Amino acid sequence: MEIAVSPTISFHSPSSFSSPRAIKLRRARVSSSPGTLYQKVQLMQQRQLGDRNLEEAEIAAIIGACRCYRMPDFAQKVLFDMKSLGIRPGVATLSALLLYCMKSGLIDEAEALWCEIINSSIVPSVGVVSCLVDTYVRTREFEEVMRILDEAASTGFSFTSQLYSAAVNCFGSAGQLDMMKAVVKDMVSRGFKVDSVTGNDFLKYYSMYGPLVEMEAAYEQLKKSRILIEKEAIRAMALAYISQRKFYDLGEFLKDAGLGRRNTGNLLWNLLLLSFAANFKMKSLQREFLAMIEAGFSPDITTFNIRALAFSRMGLFWDLHLSVEHMKSKGVVPDLVTYGCVVDAYLDRRLGRNLSFVLDKMNVDNSPVILTDPLVFEAFGKGDFHSSSESLLEARRQRIWKYSELIAVYLRKKYRANQIFWNY
Repeated sequence: MEIAVSPTISFHSPSSFSSPRAIKLRRARVSSSPGTLYQKVQLMQQRQLGDRNLEEAEIAAIIGACRCYRMPDFAQKVLFDMKSLGIRPGVATLSALLLYCMKSGLIDEAEALWCEIINSSIVPSVGVVSCLVDTYVRTREFEEVMRILDEAASTGFSFTSQLYSAAVNCFGSAGQLDMMKAVVKDMVSRGFKVDSVTGNDFLKYYSMYGPLVEMEAAYEQLKKSRILIEKEAIRAMALAYISQRKFYDLGEFLKDAGLGRRNTGNLLWNLLLLSFAANFKMKSLQREFLAMIEAGFSPDITTFNIRALAFSRMGLFWDLHLSVEHMKSKGVVPDLVTYGCVVDAYLDRRLGRNLSFVLDKMNVDNSPVILTDPLVFEAFGKGDFHSSSESLLEARRQRIWKYSELIAVYLRKKYRANQIFWNY
């Protein structure tokens, strides 16, 4: 069957199966000729599909290729023609039509298809129903979402728990915390267990959109459920604390989460160091850094840069020098943030002539990279050299820079600024 050439679109009998390669070729021909495709779709609406019989996989493929065209009554016409030929629409066809209607914004037609699915013995995929839920969330028809969840649970779909998880994610990402909470309550009341993914999503979105009190309450609920908090939720809670400058509370949360965990890497320890460094509690910072090493964790670039930023802002040159030496001994390559700590520390105190004392021990011929965790910038901000170099790198993306060149440009900039100042 040549979709891109033939003036008609028709069906194979379900008993005759085309090869997967043939179906891919048909789909490629359909998608590569939009003008012809639109003409075929019009013909598909206008005439019956009985010239030949197509297998259902091909029908679904053609319907999928039609999603870029919005044509009301398209789904009803396809179903009517199939039924008139004695072809019973299967899960692939109904799912493809449902997705077509949702992508085209034909919500009423999508609702009619959903009713047909619910009232039949057909079981759609969780992806299709999740897409329907997401569409209703985006159009803010929250009651419809709850109705779909209720119908899916009442029908006994095996993926109902996954559908609840998808609804939690949809409501959470839209900032609808009350509806997200209602979905979880309904899920539990029906006897479904809140799994790790759902629990962590619940906490993550409360961290992103809710007040700290409700976020902490969600965290306590997670603990009571014996669900382990994962990286994304940890980062979301840390960001919430950092944004509110609640560094003590951040430290307490991290200790409660368990600093000995290995599955999060250095994340918990780095955030704990950040909670002390951001308040410039240098003795506590050093104590916890030693505790991290004693616990068997090896410092990474973020660990070193958290300390370097604190040393730089405090003007602790010897500590900064030792930190660079420690990085070298551990085989940790400095990034743009590390160089910025060194350059800003010396220039801010008008000690630019001594800058080579540290830079001679660093490879300034390397190309600049940023490997530091972005949460560090939420607490410290970006240094002057860091911000200036990023602007330069973004302005001239095609050029391959070296740290030495960025430093030279920055020194000239600072020199000109000083000359302008003294000329006044």
